[in-house]
Amino acid sequence: MNQDYIQPDAWSIIEEGFEPGRVKSSESLFSLGNGAMGQRANFEEGYSGPTFQGSYIAGVYYPDKTRVGWWKNGYPEYFAKVLNAPNWIGIKVTINGEILDLNTCKEIRDFKRELNMKEGWYQRSFVALLPNDIEVEVVSTRFLHLDKDELGCINYAVTPLNQSAEVSFTPYLDGGITNEDSNWDDKFWDVSEVASEENQAFIHSRTMKTDFHVCTYMEAQLFQNGRHLQQTPETKTTDRAVRHTYTTTVEEGETATLFKYAGYAVSLNHTPSTLKSAAKSVLREATDIGFDTLLQQQKEAWSKIWEMADITIDGDVKAQQGIRFNIFQLNQTYLGKDARLNIGPKGFTGEKYGGSTYWDTEAYCLPFYMATKNDEVARNLLVYRYNHLEKAIENAEKLGFTNGAALYPMVTMNGEESHNEWEITFEEIHRNAAIAFAIYNYTRYTGDTSYVPEKGLEVLIAIARFWHQRANFSTAKNKYVILGVTGPNEYENNINNNWYTNYCAKWCIEYATEMLEGVEQHHTKDYERITSKANLSKTEVSDWNKVASNLHFPYSEELGVYLQQDGFLDKELVPVSQLDEAQRPINQKWSWDRILRSAYIKQADVLQGFYFFEDHFSEEALQKHFDFYEPLTVHESSLSPCVHSIQAAKLGRMEQAYEFYLRTSRLDLDDYNKEVDEGCHITSMAGTWMSIVEGFAGMRVRDGKLHFSPQIPKKWKEYSFKINFRGTIVTVKVGQEHHCFCVKGKKELEINVNGEAMKLSPNTEVTI
Repeated sequence: MNQDYIQPDAWSIIEEGFEPGRVKSSESLFSLGNGAMGQRANFEEGYSGPTFQGSYIAGVYYPDKTRVGWWKNGYPEYFAKVLNAPNWIGIKVTINGEILDLNTCKEIRDFKRELNMKEGWYQRSFVALLPNDIEVEVVSTRFLHLDKDELGCINYAVTPLNQSAEVSFTPYLDGGITNEDSNWDDKFWDVSEVASEENQAFIHSRTMKTDFHVCTYMEAQLFQNGRHLQQTPETKTTDRAVRHTYTTTVEEGETATLFKYAGYAVSLNHTPSTLKSAAKSVLREATDIGFDTLLQQQKEAWSKIWEMADITIDGDVKAQQGIRFNIFQLNQTYLGKDARLNIGPKGFTGEKYGGSTYWDTEAYCLPFYMATKNDEVARNLLVYRYNHLEKAIENAEKLGFTNGAALYPMVTMNGEESHNEWEITFEEIHRNAAIAFAIYNYTRYTGDTSYVPEKGLEVLIAIARFWHQRANFSTAKNKYVILGVTGPNEYENNINNNWYTNYCAKWCIEYATEMLEGVEQHHTKDYERITSKANLSKTEVSDWNKVASNLHFPYSEELGVYLQQDGFLDKELVPVSQLDEAQRPINQKWSWDRILRSAYIKQADVLQGFYFFEDHFSEEALQKHFDFYEPLTVHESSLSPCVHSIQAAKLGRMEQAYEFYLRTSRLDLDDYNKEVDEGCHITSMAGTWMSIVEGFAGMRVRDGKLHFSPQIPKKWKEYSFKINFRGTIVTVKVGQEHHCFCVKGKKELEINVNGEAMKLSPNTEVTI
């Protein structure tokens, strides 16, 4: 834990007291999103202190030229930037000509932020003494409408407290923005039009190179003591910005309120020529409905999400706050409405990492969306990868692979590899396995057997071809080997025979073979169509399996464990417990050379394999590997604590599982990795959900049935959650003494609890 200022609350993220050093962290934590766009929690009125302005539009990106010290064949041609979009939230405020700026005020008191997760709104309030000695109270409330997902709404209220004052509001749009993480300070946006029409304003801009067109728009209404003041604003435009100014005299104790409706119309959803008319349509509807009714709609939309997605925890407010924060951010980032979109590692909270899609989606996020949404939402995530198959084949061709072998990108926006770092771009090839595992996981959970013959088998064939070609035969070992890779532990680069990668390769080939046989038997026409399209022969499949059946897996007979890679035992195995805390996190304190020579593990690597393929290994084997690798793990990846929490729970080590759960659920709230100012770790938040559902509750799917082995941390009285399993809603409540299960609907469901089969009748709670 590196920060502890977020107030414990079951449904809200709350900050009390203004501290300039916390501004950028809070901008991340209090971010808003609605799946289509997002906004960091920047101050509307502007702030001259350190700040990270961030507004983002889903699916809109820029191909920033890759920055590498020495160009080599095969390097990605660009790094996909999540673009900082034109700023729509700005409202310059002046009081008797004095600019309201919390960085220059004489005094700030009663400062409070609240992100209400239950209802989906963000509010900030404070009392400020300006340099001109006027004291004002400010209350600002905003939200991004879930259903009208092109719309953001702001209610900004100012009350002079010690005298009457002239209050001016200047809502504005600003297209002159830049990215903090630009490689070469390129110009990302070209503004083609800045327009003002009465109380409305528009900026039409397009991205350079990718040619996305965006109309950023706004309309404002001024109210005083609840009465609408019909004003024609003073207008000022530049080649990149437009400002409207509304001015009124406000008596001491009275309130002036500006309502601002704004957002983006995007060429992903409209033709470029109709963007302004689309924006006007949104504004017309918003102003007709009004802020209060729009906010009520927002509350109702979030209520529907929480009805299915909520996890309740009785007896531990911080744990409750943590899991709800994670669930909230996941739903702000991706709602499954658009198969063109995916789940970026920072969501709408920052720019770091670039790209909208990592292996995180398949490895960590898919289970959350399968269980809390429906099959269609989860299927869209698989279809997204199917639609990028040709690009994955092109990615592999650039590296010398042939015959339709596919290498899915480590980072992408449109299917092309777009990551800066060669050791990840070329070597972290295990991401291919996550794509295949997601198909298996989806089929296992949903029971949907149609996806593989319709689309999935083509992906599995291309991935199997890649692994077949990526391995080579070692005469010294008389085994196939896979050289020059980076496993999930990114603190090891260019290593040979990473156990996890090799095991995944074997599994992918065997799973592809199994699916081929199944499709041939049950979907003959699809089999003929796919094998003809892929020009696949049974001889080729046999060649794949020669590799799979004879791969090398590093192993220590003395220790009885699989080794992370060849030569791992050559390292000095000093446990993390002996590492000086002043040296943590090592990725910020040590040179990369020193990290690579150490035995320290960034995240689950061998243990990631034991998580994916749990049924392949005994519990005794898991215990042995957990005890060997976890003490060497620094957990400096956001994806690390959740896997370890699940496995600690599997081993019955609930105290340790609980500690890992707290770390994953409050990773950003407590800033464990000292980087929350850059944005939140969205994809790992799905791992927090898994820590409870798969970890504490022990949920698994075996032979088409749900299995549970419930446990509960000592501090908790009870926890509960719902899952959508094959169209049946299952409610699970786990307590210290008893556990309850219930199904909603009309169908009976057979489950297994602690090894005992039991049948659940509809709408009847069973207690064990």
